[in-house]
Amino acid sequence: MVITKQSSNPNRAWAILFARLVLGLIFFMAGVWKVFQLGPLNHARKWFLPYSNTFLPVWSLWATGVTIPFIEMIAGALVIIGLRTRDALVALGFVLAIVTFGHLLSEPLYEFHMHVIPRLALLLFVLMMPREDDRFSLDQLMKKLRKSRADSENVRQGNPHD
Repeated sequence: MVITKQSSNPNRAWAILFARLVLGLIFFMAGVWKVFQLGPLNHARKWFLPYSNTFLPVWSLWATGVTIPFIEMIAGALVIIGLRTRDALVALGFVLAIVTFGHLLSEPLYEFHMHVIPRLALLLFVLMMPREDDRFSLDQLMKKLRKSRADSENVRQGNPHD
């Protein structure tokens, strides 16, 4: 039987929740606006096609510009509810890396403190926290339900300590 150690700081779960909610809302709301208000094609035209005078192929600008709003919306929603959190954070990390690359391509001394750094700080905080400390997430709820089912099955089969 594996014994899990509870977090010594009960406020850690709240800190992770608030960081997840803020980060998730930032990306989710941006994605919703880009998908349903601006439109994915207009997003690509407005924010990505201006880079067509660089070495980047135009097809890659279209593909990235149309895809990012959906990634922001879906991954942001997943972060909010705490489902597949690590996967969603990795996807959003790539979005931030792409945004950083694009800004630096056009303006090598771009100021990141307003846009990228706060999002990156929240993303890294949530990503670096132990998963078991994110008690208010669907990931943890599902993990507990799976463990409970497995424990019930073991008891039913006569193996209470597996």
